[in-house]
Amino acid sequence: MHRARLPALVLCSVVAFAVSLLTCHSDGTQDVEVAPTGTRMALTTPAGTPRVGDVWRPPPGATWQWQLDGEIDTSFDVDVYDIDLFDAPQSLIDGLHAEGRAVICYFSAGTREEGREDTDEFAGDDYGNRLEDWPNERWLDVRSPNVRQIMEQRLDLAEDRSCDAVEPDNVDGYQNDSGFPLTANDQFDYDRFLADAAHARGLSVGLKNALDLVPELEPFFDWALNEECLIYQECEALAPFLDAGKAVFHVEYVDDPDDGPALLAEVCRDPTIAGFSTLIKTYDLEAWRLACDEPLS
Repeated sequence: MHRARLPALVLCSVVAFAVSLLTCHSDGTQDVEVAPTGTRMALTTPAGTPRVGDVWRPPPGATWQWQLDGEIDTSFDVDVYDIDLFDAPQSLIDGLHAEGRAVICYFSAGTREEGREDTDEFAGDDYGNRLEDWPNERWLDVRSPNVRQIMEQRLDLAEDRSCDAVEPDNVDGYQNDSGFPLTANDQFDYDRFLADAAHARGLSVGLKNALDLVPELEPFFDWALNEECLIYQECEALAPFLDAGKAVFHVEYVDDPDDGPALLAEVCRDPTIAGFSTLIKTYDLEAWRLACDEPLS
């Protein structure tokens, strides 16, 4: 289930962008050491070259709809639909493709959700603390080989279902009370694993939040998705994606749709999100939406 991003235990100041030093070893493994706040370090070239091949890479300004709950409303005239990997009917995916739309398939890569078809495949020591506001989800130990195998199976499913891209959620467990001693290096290694595994299947992949690792991870991801960077004053951290010609899909939330037009007017004139593909949504992520690139009806 989608989780609206909550305040995290941040290791480094987001304002300073938490620049890291990437150290590569002869066996291909890498260490990421978070620099002291306010310090910038030069990055060594990562082992290998970011693999993008001919995967779909949406440009800045791509239009989109994000719906993870309820019957999917396909009437919006947008380039991209972001829908649930497990719940969306195959006929829906095929229909969107027939209309010339790209399909992003959502799944949680950092938590164990109750009720998914593969929930029972996680071992007891794969998952730790419950998410504060989502008691049916537990943080995963992203160092676990079994967790990675399950994620590869999910990526296989995305490929089988003809998804154009995947949205792995909760890829910032190291900044949260996960129940595991996860480090920035653990998270970088896992997020890089997800990107490489997606590209190996011809899938585009987006980086969800995880803003402290944007400088290191942007080369390996094809676009970004962010929740509430204006609220947290973090939007400038996503500039590397725009600079690289990659879309930034962005959402700010309201509790009540009646409050949407006022927030839309405020958000859309904010210069810090220039170039973003911005929506106003409610937290349940049903069909209702407002978009900065569309007039109010």
